[in-house]
Amino acid sequence: MVKERSMLKSLSFFIRFYFLWLLFFAADRLLFLLIFHDEWADVSFNEVMGVFYHGLPLDLSMTAYISIAPLLYFVYGWLRGQQTSDLKWLKIYTNILLLIFSILSVVNFNIFREWGTKLNDKAINFALHTPNEALASTASSPIVFTLLMLLMLIALGFLLNRLLLPKTIVFNGSPFWLKSLICILLIGINFLLIRGGIDVSPVNQSMAYFSDKDLLNQAAVNTEWNLMRSMLVSARVNKNHYDYLPQKEASKRVEALYKATKDSTIYILNTKRPNVMVVIMESFTADLTSALSGDKGITPKFDSLVREGVFFNKIYSTGNRTDKGIVGTLAGFPSLAAASLVNFPQKMQNIPAISQEFKRNGYQTSFFYGGESEFDNYKAFILSHSYDKLIDKNKFNQREMNSKWGAYDGVVLARQLKELNATRQPFFSTLMTLTNHEPFEVPGTYKFGTSDNATRFKSTAFYTDSCINDFLNKAKLQSWYKNTLFIFLADHGHHLPKGITDVYVPQRYHIPLLFFGDVIKKEFRGKVFDHVGSQIDVASTLLSQLNMNTKPFTWSKNMLNPFTQSFAFFSWDNGMGFIDNKQCVTFDNTGKRILYNDLKQDKKSTTETLKQGQAFLQTIYQQFIEL
Repeated sequence: MVKERSMLKSLSFFIRFYFLWLLFFAADRLLFLLIFHDEWADVSFNEVMGVFYHGLPLDLSMTAYISIAPLLYFVYGWLRGQQTSDLKWLKIYTNILLLIFSILSVVNFNIFREWGTKLNDKAINFALHTPNEALASTASSPIVFTLLMLLMLIALGFLLNRLLLPKTIVFNGSPFWLKSLICILLIGINFLLIRGGIDVSPVNQSMAYFSDKDLLNQAAVNTEWNLMRSMLVSARVNKNHYDYLPQKEASKRVEALYKATKDSTIYILNTKRPNVMVVIMESFTADLTSALSGDKGITPKFDSLVREGVFFNKIYSTGNRTDKGIVGTLAGFPSLAAASLVNFPQKMQNIPAISQEFKRNGYQTSFFYGGESEFDNYKAFILSHSYDKLIDKNKFNQREMNSKWGAYDGVVLARQLKELNATRQPFFSTLMTLTNHEPFEVPGTYKFGTSDNATRFKSTAFYTDSCINDFLNKAKLQSWYKNTLFIFLADHGHHLPKGITDVYVPQRYHIPLLFFGDVIKKEFRGKVFDHVGSQIDVASTLLSQLNMNTKPFTWSKNMLNPFTQSFAFFSWDNGMGFIDNKQCVTFDNTGKRILYNDLKQDKKSTTETLKQGQAFLQTIYQQFIEL
């Protein structure tokens, strides 16, 4: 009886260790729910409690991973015949992990606030490879509140460590065969907890999904397990993670989307060889311009340009971050949900870009950006796609580096104007703005104040708008202006200024697209095209106007051909959406469920729209694997 009690006491160490981590993960989850309480204010108490219950499988799996080291230590000492063992090392081991996990938790709070997704490998790569930009991105987060949450989690973790874990462990003197049997059993249980049971399918994020409210599902997913999983998945790019349909069916569906019965392109330009300037505007969501039902007065100059140019009012960004927006716009290549093409330079070099086509046609090419071009591997894309000149923050004087990101938009536009005045025509020039990015700072007066991030966001948008207007007014005095086509569009949408926090809502991806300039025929100035399209369609639409080769841009369609089908595809970390003139359906690839559907009553149409989106993602990801 004494030996049995001694054995149980020894084994109870594992129960205490597991209990410590389950309590810590529950506290992390509770803080997440409290921070985003507005999102579940109308949810029942039982459903909120379901977050903790449905999160257990991933919590147990993560705890089992953490337990590998102490488990092996226990097995080694017991089988060796040790009587006692000092667990000081385990106290230190646990405190180090508690400190790391606490930091990851508070980072996750801010990542979710800005991106609408949990902490993943992309955020870690962001921080490791471009720390200055990562700090700038989080500068708009509430510092004091973040530090308070961090201290609370660390204090709670350290307290649990002190109360639950013993300082020493006593091994009982059971027969070797019995100890061996128990050790095998312990290792087996730990393995099953890591795997999530004995089912054919191992544990995954979808096990935590249980609610129609996406935030509750995100809260249920263990933060650290999700990060570890995303890092492992990103390392395995040779497998199609979006295998929904037989590949032949998926390919056939995508092929049908790009079939036009004939080419009756509407030619809106009065020349076939204009200069072209593409302005990719940071976070310039549709909600900033009154032309797309946004508030009046935020971007008054852009609104006035819409009345003089050719405007596409149903355009959607292909993704929710700049790395996807730059590839989508300049290469006509769709976003890849959890993967990002810029993280794979060898694959990225295998896709075409419109800069290459302009270069082949005798254009001078240039790229202007006030930030660090190495951020998110932009530089690799730019330099591998026939840009003659790259002007980034490294080409500006130190006194011009007044923004946390680098140079403000006004400084960069002034530099571009100077460079274009000395450039041989025809030229193709690209500019990416950056001031309308977190932490939303302007060099002068904040038009809408600084009371919260929404007003700061509107102020930076107003500033960028005024800078573009100033650039155009000065460019009008130059000889090249009358022969220049200006294209304005956003890199992606944003949850501000209206606070659309759900990443799966199509409005988060709605962006403006404007063709502007004296090269537009007078009869088309002020014309609005209202067919659904994407920023990836800029490539084919632009090149078709100039009678350049569009064949390499297989994912881009000509929006000025009336017989082109109207649709757009967009995706976020592990979800995707498909929208046409009739319906929009967004789908969560983790929970395997529809998140948004604006035509719920038509089940047949919903099924068809969903299959179109799934076929699109499956096919583009397969091409990504084969690049």
